Amino acid sequence: VGSALLSNAFNTDKTIIEHLRLHVPDQDREAWLNAEKGSWEKWLDNKSGFLGRTLFWDPEREEATLMITWANRFEWKSIPQEEINAVQEQFEKLAREGTGNQSGNPFPLLFEGELLPQ
Repeated sequence: VGSALLSNAFNTDKTIIEHLRLHVPDQDREAWLNAEKGSWEKWLDNKSGFLGRTLFWDPEREEATLMITWANRFEWKSIPQEEINAVQEQFEKLAREGTGNQSGNPFPLLFEGELLPQ
């Protein structure tokens, strides 16, 4: 039963939501949005299977939540890791420029998960 549930949970032909949370301090929220726009937004718009993206920001926790909708898990997970790494590098470069940080990622990933629409 367990393996049947697992295979159903990750059915490759159903819409899936990539769920991410990042630490985004209040004073750097605009820099985060600009870095997203200059990197991930442009890249995602040209990816097969990408259906849309919604960005949220929680001022109390200073956290961003990103919900990225994919046509199916197969198209999402078939993107080469090298491509993702290159876009992440561009995001971090823009984020450092916007925040004045000299190194690293100003908006570290706090959580990464998948959600299945019901």
